[in-house]
Amino acid sequence: MTFPVLKNKVAIVTGGAMGMGQATAELFAEAGASVMVADLNETLGQQVVDSINASGGTAAFCRVDISQAREVEVMVATTVEAFGRLDVAINNAAMAPDDKPVAEFDESVWDKVMAVDLKGTALCMKYEIAQLMAQGNGGSIVNISSVSGFRPQPNNIAYVAAKHGVVGMTKVAALEYGGNNIRVNTVAPGAIDTPMLRTTMTDVGVDPDEFASQLSLLNRFGQAREIAQASLWLASDLSSYLTGTTIHADAGYTSR
Repeated sequence: MTFPVLKNKVAIVTGGAMGMGQATAELFAEAGASVMVADLNETLGQQVVDSINASGGTAAFCRVDISQAREVEVMVATTVEAFGRLDVAINNAAMAPDDKPVAEFDESVWDKVMAVDLKGTALCMKYEIAQLMAQGNGGSIVNISSVSGFRPQPNNIAYVAAKHGVVGMTKVAALEYGGNNIRVNTVAPGAIDTPMLRTTMTDVGVDPDEFASQLSLLNRFGQAREIAQASLWLASDLSSYLTGTTIHADAGYTSR
């Protein structure tokens, strides 16, 4: 059972067309929010919106490339135009990890990962915070980092650097806007059973099911909805005294 902890709230979920973003958009709608599903994939994004609306929720779709400032600005404006305001933002959109050791990393891949995972998250915060400041009633932003934002992973120099950066940017934003009742926190997922994880492991020749116990003290992959639940708590007033912190939703991986 989902309690209506976001009743009458408006939320943006980037990367909302699949995986953790889709689960978050669906859970937030169940919790009473009007949800802007923002993603590059128009077909899948609209399917998520249609499913939410058919289930009695409220959602709309906005196509966005978060690496482009103008598109992020339009995303926020489109949300306000559709629903009248903004209260919550889940900055989840990201590129898959890179796959080369440091001495061989591809500079073009580095640039793409940094443009989306790092700069894109910063741009989202920029325009979301500007809207929250204009409204003057505070709000909650959740940035999605990763266990890679706390522990190094081989062959992921760009992704690890970007996800470390997301944690740092979250703390800066929390420091700067706490006085305006704008809370900014991070969720750092571990191994979550998403298409991105399955594809990445297949690409490097790893059996996902055999590898689960190495990534989780619970001997299983997490489910996308479990990450959505962490974001929901941070987005809601149930976490009203938290800002600048991280929830490690990783089944103990970073505690080993």
